[in-house]
Amino acid sequence: MSRILVVAKRVLTQLRHDKRLLGLSVMAPLLIIYLLKIFFDTMPKGFNNARYIMPITAFMVHFLAFLLCAIVLVQERTAGTLERMFINGFRRIEIIGGYVLGYILLATFQAAIALAQALWLFDLSYAWADLGMLFGVIWLLAITSVMLGMFISTFARHEGQVFPFIPMIILPSVFLSGLLINPEQLPTWANWLGHAFPLFYANDAIQEIIGKTPSASVIWTNIAILVGYGLFLLTLASRTLKDVE
Repeated sequence: MSRILVVAKRVLTQLRHDKRLLGLSVMAPLLIIYLLKIFFDTMPKGFNNARYIMPITAFMVHFLAFLLCAIVLVQERTAGTLERMFINGFRRIEIIGGYVLGYILLATFQAAIALAQALWLFDLSYAWADLGMLFGVIWLLAITSVMLGMFISTFARHEGQVFPFIPMIILPSVFLSGLLINPEQLPTWANWLGHAFPLFYANDAIQEIIGKTPSASVIWTNIAILVGYGLFLLTLASRTLKDVE
């Protein structure tokens, strides 16, 4: 456990020293949510913007957590840091555990400030229990995004090779996960493909939480799938890490 904490402390120290990357990861979702507010203010009266605000907020946290984790891990690999950890006797599970712990703290902060700003800017009001559920879903999506970033980083040799994965993985989820339209309106194959993205389950849970007749079973089923998704990606990332090194 002490070695996991050592790796986590190192991750946080590195993020703190890279002020540009840290600032981008915190300020970008706030800026985009503000621009979203300006955009929705142009919508005609009666437009149901509440249906989109929380899912888009969750997407922003998802996207930035994925991108930040993938880029920083690739930087660590190209600098030889991961290789030195293995040479110094760190085990694969200790390295992965340390990185997950470090990024969980950042993802928690991202999820909290993005949710708070969305509630404030759009003057949304939910029961405390629903707020807790919304935060939990966005947080779980952020953690899953960290795992996804870790897994994807094993296929990149430098930071530039991370970006092709954005149109392959992140952008399709915008159109197929129910973020913009009900996925049942999509062709059957596209609807099923949407189930491959973690954003699909986060959006489904959020729509239930903010809906008029929420179903606890649907919410908890989606949360359980998100947890399983994250554990599956964590297993894949840990199995490929040392092979790549």
